[in-house]
Amino acid sequence: MTSAKEVVFKPLFDNNPIALQILGVCSALAVTTQLSVTLVMCIALTSVTAFSNLFISMIRNYMPSSIRIIVQMTIIASLVIAVDQFLQAFAYEISKSLSVFVGLIITNCIVMGRAEAFAMKNPPVLSFLDGIGNGLGYSFVLIVVAVFRELLGSGSLLGYEILPLVSNGGWYQGNGLMLLAPSAFFIIGLFVWVLRSVKTEQVESAEFRIAPHAAHSREGAF
Repeated sequence: MTSAKEVVFKPLFDNNPIALQILGVCSALAVTTQLSVTLVMCIALTSVTAFSNLFISMIRNYMPSSIRIIVQMTIIASLVIAVDQFLQAFAYEISKSLSVFVGLIITNCIVMGRAEAFAMKNPPVLSFLDGIGNGLGYSFVLIVVAVFRELLGSGSLLGYEILPLVSNGGWYQGNGLMLLAPSAFFIIGLFVWVLRSVKTEQVESAEFRIAPHAAHSREGAF
């Protein structure tokens, strides 16, 4: 039986949904230019993942296998709509910044994957904690990416100026590349490299080896 502690903390580093499973990368590219927007996205996805896991686990024994994906999508979509409406009512500016990406939580591989792989096979409380854990793992990577992108791109964090920009009489010239989506790819790649350098068991074995050069083979024959 999987322990609650393992379920919550394993997705942070040992089985991170972005760094190890390479899931949920689209939102990591799109919503990480501002840390405030990123934090709201993290809370939204964590909430949807946790509660969808909870509800799906509660009805898993009454759900026909032939329609389980439809039921899962209906539950997830209902939660996403509720979150989206809440943001439009109480955080409209952030809701506009997130644009369609809140709605795209419905198709996020992390949410669907945990519902199918974990919630369908485990009790409700453990499934809820699994959703929290995977949401935290997702959030950790997004926050790291957002901190670097906003700090180096705009010289600020959460609206507070950290690196005084030249345009405001300071010394720092903002790096425009950090405000573009490709920079998130670079940062995520560096994060994956650092994580797998520390946790070498996560390094995947090579699927093939490069054959020796044909010229070397001919020289060896003579």
